Amino acid sequence: MNYNDLAERSLQGLSLDREHCQAVLRCPQNRILELLQYAFRVRERYFGNRVIIQLLINAKSGLCSEDCAYCSQSATSQATIDEYPLLDEEKIIKGAFMAKASQAKRYCIVTSGFAPTEKDLDHLCRVVRRIKGEVDIEICNSLGFLSEEAAKKLSRAGVDRYNHNLNTAERFYPRICTTHSYANRIETLRNARAAGLKLCCGALFGMGESEDDIIDLMFALQEVGASSIPVNFLNPIPGTALANVNYLTPIKCLSILCLMRFLNPGTEIRIAGGREFHLRSLQPLGLYPANSIFASGYLTTEGQTPEEAHQMIADMGFQVEKEAVQKVKASIPR
Repeated sequence: MNYNDLAERSLQGLSLDREHCQAVLRCPQNRILELLQYAFRVRERYFGNRVIIQLLINAKSGLCSEDCAYCSQSATSQATIDEYPLLDEEKIIKGAFMAKASQAKRYCIVTSGFAPTEKDLDHLCRVVRRIKGEVDIEICNSLGFLSEEAAKKLSRAGVDRYNHNLNTAERFYPRICTTHSYANRIETLRNARAAGLKLCCGALFGMGESEDDIIDLMFALQEVGASSIPVNFLNPIPGTALANVNYLTPIKCLSILCLMRFLNPGTEIRIAGGREFHLRSLQPLGLYPANSIFASGYLTTEGQTPEEAHQMIADMGFQVEKEAVQKVKASIPR
């Protein structure tokens, strides 16, 4: 396979077929640097050498009714995690100041559970309004399933985008969750878009899905038309149903990121959960296809600190997007 041809197709807005996708996913180890070179060619056209940093806060942990096999907060999980109800306003707002001080472009507020209660939704809307008045930062929410009316409330409060991942292919979805459906996820995305929210919608790889499932999911993400695509790799947390599933390699993860870039040339692609666990010493190479990363950890697992993320970005010759517009460390609430 000529990877330059794939880059050309991507840059010209031409689609890739299944055979093209298979060739990327099957990239041999001795050609991974070549593949990364051409994925970077596409990434550079749209994003130059800029990297977006995003921080999240787990604003409500555990206590979830859903049985997602990968999740440590699942109703079926035996994982040892902190469980707590929705955090108070000051703690969430402090997180926004810390995100800004870390030069993050976006702050993502995440809660566990099937959907936010009316009380929690009103609480979060108040928090978002305060953040928008006090901190110059984009706000993303990930609160589970949404009605169109709930999505409109978030939009009116000032939420910029909504995260709701497809996670895997429709065919494979019943293997990882039985308490809700793939169709429920599509409906939430439609409701969020109808309310004027930008979409953040991504994937979770490494759960036992087939190569066809990977490709089907990537095609589905193209149809969604999200503004950003978080690419997660399963972190097999002890106590979860997928605790013993661990077969991804750094090379496979990089090939997945490259294919995601070829299929979505102008979309923000963020390396998300499992980045540190699976890419290990090859993490910096992920910046060639991806233009965004999470820093400071995930929902129930730790990750690279903002300082380490900044150092990695600088070492690779990249720059943080919206870097140091305003120094706010001194104004972080105590």
